[in-house]
Amino acid sequence: MALSLPPIMKTTAARLSALFMLLFALCAILLVFYMTSLSLRMLATQTQETINDEVLSLGRAYQRGGLPTLVRVVEQRSRQPGANLYLLADINGQILTGNVESLEPGVLETEGWTTRPFYYRRYGESEAERQRSEGAQNETQRTQLRRHDALALVLRLPNQMILLVGRDMGEPQRLREVVNRSLMLALGMMGLGGIVIWFFVGRAALKRIDAISAASRRIMGGDLSGRLPTTGAGDEFDRLSENLNAMLARIDTLNEGLKQVSDNIAHDLKTPLTRIRNRAEATLAGKHKTADYRAALEATIAESDQLIKTFNAILMISRLEAGYSAESMAGVDLAEAVRDVVELYEPLAEDSGVVLEAEPSQSVIIDGNRELIGQALSNIVDNAIKYSADATGEPRVRVRLEREGAEIRLSVTDNGHGIPDEQDRARATERFVRLEKSRSQPGSGLGLSLAGAVMKFHGGRLDLLPADPGLSVVMVFPDKDRS
Repeated sequence: MALSLPPIMKTTAARLSALFMLLFALCAILLVFYMTSLSLRMLATQTQETINDEVLSLGRAYQRGGLPTLVRVVEQRSRQPGANLYLLADINGQILTGNVESLEPGVLETEGWTTRPFYYRRYGESEAERQRSEGAQNETQRTQLRRHDALALVLRLPNQMILLVGRDMGEPQRLREVVNRSLMLALGMMGLGGIVIWFFVGRAALKRIDAISAASRRIMGGDLSGRLPTTGAGDEFDRLSENLNAMLARIDTLNEGLKQVSDNIAHDLKTPLTRIRNRAEATLAGKHKTADYRAALEATIAESDQLIKTFNAILMISRLEAGYSAESMAGVDLAEAVRDVVELYEPLAEDSGVVLEAEPSQSVIIDGNRELIGQALSNIVDNAIKYSADATGEPRVRVRLEREGAEIRLSVTDNGHGIPDEQDRARATERFVRLEKSRSQPGSGLGLSLAGAVMKFHGGRLDLLPADPGLSVVMVFPDKDRS
């Protein structure tokens, strides 16, 4: 049967917290054991050096005065506070002098360093220690309370007497006990701290994740106006929610644009399609000459070409508004683009009786797409020529390129009737929108919409401003050199 985890451990935050705690605990244990073993080795080395110094000192005393002097020095040093272990025994191992009352069997039978710590009992054990020993619950505890562990160097003198100099191992053992208690305390505090942190921080994070999940379920259920909650803390949850909210707003805008395109196609393209069908039906209904059929076909082809242009413009606007274009970006000289468009539309302006002029300008280079910018400028200039033809006085269209602060402004200004109402100016850039005064002019109502999409694609904007009289359409590019 598979092992089932508690519900709290099914969350990523709890799993990460548990893994981090486990990793920290393992690292702490390894570090403590390493430091403990290193400290014990250092203490053992220091103990051996101390014992060697003591043995050399006792050896000099023995050489200086023989056995009586050695016995006197051993007794003297045995009585000093914190003294090492000193023991002088006969050839049979009977203790003659020193501060050791009893030894673990077999210690005096070997010569040199003891291979492991051995237990012993000192002379003058305090009454308090004896009482603790007698009050112990069992023999094992009494033995542990009565005895001490030590390391020693065992030597045989020339007269075969035995000299033992050692050091009590209580200090390393106390160090080990202190380290172990400290480790247990640190692990306990770490566990308690982890629980406290989870209670105050982890639970809040889980609540925020639950709130985000609930909002996501509502959005997936069809409520595209819903947004993920934010707290204003500016942390990673808020940044994630803000980015997802921006994405949802973008999706909502694209869906709204798709809906508008569908509605516009259904309403605005129905009329030319109906006109093509009626023309074809009327042509087939009667007997006509070959020239009549040819004229009807030519009119149908012209109407179809206009529909194709309209569909291409719609597709281009949709791609640009979605932020996608297969066109490449490169350096574009706006002054040169203005000269090309003005040169292209000068014959049309002359035929319409409109004065088309461009103010001289220095070279202005931006990072963009020349074809898209040229198409947008062409649409604006074409509209300006059409709607300035009925101006009072001399019809005039002026193209101007200038830098203003951190912006590059390319304006096309006419002196026609313009668009006095601010709401109408805002609606003029929508798809298929044609105001009342423009109904008499040919067009599909996509020129300014395409220009606005091109400017949005380039990180700029399209402004429609009153010119008193007339209208000024301004293509505003960001000036990255001055921003």
